[in-house]
Amino acid sequence: MSAVSDGAGLELPEDADVVVLGDNADVLPRLPDGTFQLVYVDPPFNTGGRRDRRTLRTTRTDDEGDRTGFGGRRYTSVETGRMGYPDSFADYAGFLAPRLEHARRLLTRSGTLYVHLDWREAHYCKVLLDEIFGRECFLNEVIWAYDYGGRPKDRWPAKHDTILVYVRERGAHLFDQDQVERIPYLAPRLVSPEKAARGKLPTDVWWHTIVPTNSREKTGYPTQKPEGVLRRVLLPSSRPGDRVLDFFAGSGTTGAVAAALGRRFVLVDESPEAVRVMRERLGSGPVYLDATGAPLPAPDAG
Repeated sequence: MSAVSDGAGLELPEDADVVVLGDNADVLPRLPDGTFQLVYVDPPFNTGGRRDRRTLRTTRTDDEGDRTGFGGRRYTSVETGRMGYPDSFADYAGFLAPRLEHARRLLTRSGTLYVHLDWREAHYCKVLLDEIFGRECFLNEVIWAYDYGGRPKDRWPAKHDTILVYVRERGAHLFDQDQVERIPYLAPRLVSPEKAARGKLPTDVWWHTIVPTNSREKTGYPTQKPEGVLRRVLLPSSRPGDRVLDFFAGSGTTGAVAAALGRRFVLVDESPEAVRVMRERLGSGPVYLDATGAPLPAPDAG
């Protein structure tokens, strides 16, 4: 099983980051082999419905309002925006497989793929990735654990995502442990003061909060992931100056973190709303293109 470029290349400026508005099924075949040191994707989770997020503005009121805050104070909320997309696939593996084949083709020899999923499809995608990359190229199953959301009463609450990690060539892959940000020991008194001060390396279980409601990171995009998770992805598996690809880019978290760490990025998303969010978040630095490689008009150009 292999993917090939269609020969009609998409020009990637050497000295600029790129955001592409287009279906990744159309864009990926036009990217050249071996271009990216790291590919991170956070595809739709196949929830069977829609993924929606509303943004609200709340105002303190002397009237009854529609919500209660600290100290019993009443507030009125007004919806200021709504973003969403359908998230239901009859053949999820058939949807994802050709895209993952291109991901492998696009990696450098030392490159790494991170695929961010949840419990619905992670096991099926593991089998699919074993077929595409070879079982010997499976590096890790990372569990991102958080504590947020509903609490069903008939089962254990699902409070983790799965990130499957595959490399283009086992043994040639880049993993620089010294670049991994250390975390506090859970029981610092059980280790030496020197170790406690230095912290420990994370394992394959990452405890990290979601994007808080009042965070500077917050964009309102339905499936936005925290920058801290992406830092942990990018730091050991890429170096400054390397190219990073995210072809389900959403709110652009991969690009924001890549830019902060000195990596070059290419982001692809078919949603004009996602590209609008990325423009607000990433500014005028990146080059904004359509799927053919033509520049997108500026937001105020109509």
